[in-house]
Amino acid sequence: MTQEHQLPEEKVFKDPVHKYIYVQDELIWDLINTKEFQRLRRIRQLGTSYLTFHGAEHSRFSHSLGVYEITRKIISQFERNGYADWPREEKYVSLCAALLHDLGHGPFSHSIEQVFDLHHEGWTCRFLLEDTEVNRVLRRVSEDLPERVAAVIRKTYDKPIVISLVSSQMDADRMDYLLRDAYFTGVNYGTFDLERILRVLRPHQGKIVVKESGMHAVEDYLMSRYQMYWQVYFHPVTRSSEIILRQIFRRAKELYHEGYRFTYLPRPMQRLLMDELSLQDYFLLDEAMAQTAFIQWTEEADHLLSDLCLRFLHRRLYKYITMDQEDEALWHEIRCDFAAAGLRPEYHLEIDFPFDLPYDVYQPDKAEGEEKPPILLLGMNHQLSEISGKSDIIRSITGLHLGKYHLYYPDDLLRAHANKLRPSIRELFGV
Repeated sequence: MTQEHQLPEEKVFKDPVHKYIYVQDELIWDLINTKEFQRLRRIRQLGTSYLTFHGAEHSRFSHSLGVYEITRKIISQFERNGYADWPREEKYVSLCAALLHDLGHGPFSHSIEQVFDLHHEGWTCRFLLEDTEVNRVLRRVSEDLPERVAAVIRKTYDKPIVISLVSSQMDADRMDYLLRDAYFTGVNYGTFDLERILRVLRPHQGKIVVKESGMHAVEDYLMSRYQMYWQVYFHPVTRSSEIILRQIFRRAKELYHEGYRFTYLPRPMQRLLMDELSLQDYFLLDEAMAQTAFIQWTEEADHLLSDLCLRFLHRRLYKYITMDQEDEALWHEIRCDFAAAGLRPEYHLEIDFPFDLPYDVYQPDKAEGEEKPPILLLGMNHQLSEISGKSDIIRSITGLHLGKYHLYYPDDLLRAHANKLRPSIRELFGV
């Protein structure tokens, strides 16, 4: 990209995490101003976490700008230092992929994906490749630019170093969302020294590695990540709200396929329930539309759907009890008792274990050879070593599973039906 494609004057976004986000390129500025990218203002970054941490109202728009800024800083550092292993011609593909990596997220992203078998990466690629403003902006630069950016998102791009900027064990995406989520949830343990990490990253033999002297900054990053997963992303109250949200979508889908006539059902929601979403339907589907539907559905004739929507909107979430071990025999007994008491165990009992989330703690053995390879340290003699082999701190947390089983249930309904439950079940749930 030549100098004539630079903006006549640098644009600056004030940002609470990075202080400032700088845009010098006309391409990036035009992408930010597309309607598809602006839509991300209407999608929360942390889904239902705002019901647990009231400050967690930040959007995927601000996160995507943050990922772009971290990627821009990494590339600037590589170029300033003249590292031969960094392919300079890949700068704009990398910046575009960083900016647009979350373009395909829908409302309450991961919950809706589970119910309707949607994949935000696939929708991101559709926004990149089909007839959209984003596609037209990219094609103004080069006809093959949309496909190259989509290949980075799909992790099939022929330069793995570009993929690892946006998707790896220590990528710009993770670094931004950890810092941003920590800031907006108000927790301190999610912070780490980003500037130090950026200074010790190196391009090496087609990979991005860490200078060995920077190991302690990476330890800090991984400890922050570990704490954020267990204290924020796996928070049991957030899980409760996600469970109810999934049940709303599941019940609505069930009703639709039974021929139920909704009093309110906008076309994009209808197409979602039909599993026949077009790209335009998906574009219109944001959290404002979903929550408007929930408000209307509180007055639906179907009592179950109405109750679920009231619980979600007014934060009347399911309570939970904790179990250390799996016990299918007991869980079967509980389901039978719930059904006998007049409850619906498929909606009024959820057995949850937090490892189905799209977040994971650092596990080098699992990561080896997969989409997100382990973090490698670059020694004085250019030898590479996996970081947990050098760090006692990281070795102590890799593969450490603190997850427990949580049984979620509506406490008010259970108490109302308590006299129909066996004494052992009443005692278990404390009703």
